[in-house]
Amino acid sequence: MSGCTHLDQIEITQLPDAVDGCEECLREGGRWLHLRICLTCGHVGCCDSSPGQHASRHASAQGHPLIHSLEPGERWSYCFVDDLGMLIDEIQGETRIPPSPMLT
Repeated sequence: MSGCTHLDQIEITQLPDAVDGCEECLREGGRWLHLRICLTCGHVGCCDSSPGQHASRHASAQGHPLIHSLEPGERWSYCFVDDLGMLIDEIQGETRIPPSPMLT
């Protein structure tokens, strides 16, 4: 099995202490389900189960292939280009997130 070919693009290894939500949803008045952080620039977007799908849109528009889940207790990362989920031991920390507006 081949691995992710984009690990050299990781710039974010320490997760933020807290985020307010999906950046675009907050700006546009949208609703998100789950939050993801771009491991290249730190952009916080919503998952593909959210109406805006801002994490994958950011990855496509910016060419930033790797995201990490910000959901409590989740440690996985994902590469959009290689379509590969993985654990990246270098990613440290846990982020406080607000409740999903889709679940409240």
